[in-house]
This record gives sequence, structure tokens and C-alpha cells, in this order.
Amino acid sequence: MNITNKNLFKIRLQAELLIKEQKIETLPIDPIGIAQNLGIELKSLPPTFGGASGMIFHYNGEFCIAYPSHINNKGYIKFSIAHEIGHYRLPGHIDAVLDDHGKHVSYAGFQSNCRFEREADYFASVLLMPTRLFKASEKRAGFGLKAIKTLAENCDTSLEATAIRYTETNNNPLAIIRSQGQSIDYVYMSNSLKNFSDLEWLSKGTRLPIDSITSDFNMKKNQTGYLKEDSGTTALQDWFNGPHQQVVTEEVIDLGGYGKTLTVLTDMQSPDEIEDEEQDLIESWTPRFK
Repeated sequence: MNITNKNLFKIRLQAELLIKEQKIETLPIDPIGIAQNLGIELKSLPPTFGGASGMIFHYNGEFCIAYPSHINNKGYIKFSIAHEIGHYRLPGHIDAVLDDHGKHVSYAGFQSNCRFEREADYFASVLLMPTRLFKASEKRAGFGLKAIKTLAENCDTSLEATAIRYTETNNNPLAIIRSQGQSIDYVYMSNSLKNFSDLEWLSKGTRLPIDSITSDFNMKKNQTGYLKEDSGTTALQDWFNGPHQQVVTEEVIDLGGYGKTLTVLTDMQSPDEIEDEEQDLIESWTPRFK
């Protein structure tokens, strides 16, 4: 279930307001400290409690957040705590998600079809990567996968969550894709890429382009000596169909132990830029008579 632009704005406002309330002026953001300042108790889930990304409890007027311990990934744990803070802060969430025992089990990570889970995911993304601080860091981070890796380090967030936030804040046409095997899990596109006419919106389960670097990368996974990263060029039409015949940059990185791959597509030209360049070329070859 997609979140409307109106709701995205409201959620972003709530997260940015919390950053302002906490008087936070530097990265990285510490969600543990924020939770403690809000009077929320924190506990770790037992390692046997796999699958869930976290929990929030309400008992005798007090709240407690339980975060995962089965994954040794600091960025994931921070995101999970921020996700639960989202349930705590966003209007209507507590009443909607808590069961009769005052408990809610979350499955964070931009995969749930539940409106409240997706809203809490977005809240967590903005809380850990607030717009003003994130964009200031972005200006010094470079571009493409290099920028995403630098921003993830600066924000102490996972590569995947950082990549998704990067598509939202960057003004250039770009896309990030997560895949496993030969199948696409999801695609996020920057606003400027969404403005390209007649692009095909890729859905979960769509096959990877046969000749893409990502397809080849995923086929070679788990082979002895396979690369953890790769890059090259690809055709924009191979990914999104449409009329835009462009060769773009394709960067690929292994997301670690759970078999997923992150692809970053950059170096695209907007149709308006191409039209302007073609007009300039025509004018440069047009004879001038005095």
C-alpha cells in the first residue's frame, strides 16, 4: 500500500519536529537516546525471536521498545528502534497497532503492505536522515553508489535505507533497485525520473533485464572469488521500456548475508535536457548569413 504525498508530508513533519524538540544538530542520530528522552524503556529481543524487526509494549501507562538481537547490524537495529518510535509518535498508530495485550510486533524494512508499518518505516527514515542534515552531507558525498556509501557511514544507517532516502532527496534522475536471483523486490525512483514520460513502473516479481550487470552479478553470487561490487553501463529502456534511448550507469553491490543485491542507476538525462542539446546542435550547424 503506497502512502499518499499528503501523508508523506505529515509523517516527515512529525519526524523533523521530533529532531527539533531534541535539539539535534549533527549526524548521526541516536534513536536510543531519543527513546530514553521520551521515557521509553528499551530491551533486546531474544535471538530465538527471529523474523520480527522489533516490538512496542504498553503496560501500566509505560511504553517499552524491544529491538532485535538476532542480526548483528547496527544500522538495522537503529532503524528498528526508530520504526517503533514512529508508532509511538504518529497520530493514530498506538490505537491501531496494539493488540488486546498492549503489544505490537513490527516487520520493518519497506516490505509490509500494512499502512501503519510503511508509515513507521518512512518516519524512521526521516528521523535517522533528517532532510536538512542529510542534504548538507549529501552535497559533500559525491554521486551514485559512492554517495550512498558515504551517507550511510555519516548517518550510521544501512546501505539500503540510505539508498531509499537518497532517491527522495536528490534532484537528479536516478533509481535504486533491490533484487534477489533474477527477480526484482522493489524499485525507488527520484522525482525527476518519475517525470520521464511513458516509463513502465516495475513491480515486485518483475524479471531483471537479461543483459544487465545486475542479472550477471546475481548469477555469479556464491561462486568462488565473485565480486561484492560491480559497475558498468546499461540501457535505460532495458529497465523501464519507454521511448528514452539512453545509456546510463549501473552500479551493483551485495547487501550481505541474506542474498539481496542493491542496484543504483544514474547518469540519466531528462528529456528536456536532451531536447535542448539537440536544438543547440541544430543551431550550431545552421548557416548564418549577413
